[in-house]
Amino acid sequence: MKTYEGKRTIDGLVVTVDGRHLDENYEVKRFTKYGFEWTYEGESPQQLALAILVDCLGDNKRAIALSEPFMKAVIANLDNDWVLTSDDVDTFVRKNGAT
Repeated sequence: MKTYEGKRTIDGLVVTVDGRHLDENYEVKRFTKYGFEWTYEGESPQQLALAILVDCLGDNKRAIALSEPFMKAVIANLDNDWVLTSDDVDTFVRKNGAT
């Protein structure tokens, strides 16, 4: 199981997966040039949704298709500091009928 963490620090936002920097995956799809964000709906939160889905699912096409609903249902509702697991992502994918 993977663990995704986001924190707001004095130096900016930090997002990791199992303690390593989470790549923005701009090469898969670029929603923004400003990096990750969360706690609201928008382009930067969708970039975070995409990055988590790409890392967790390993399927770029599915990640792109699910990035907006995942952003709206999960990423927009995160606290300033948060933790998600790959199990949380899998639960979202199952509940949304994605195969």
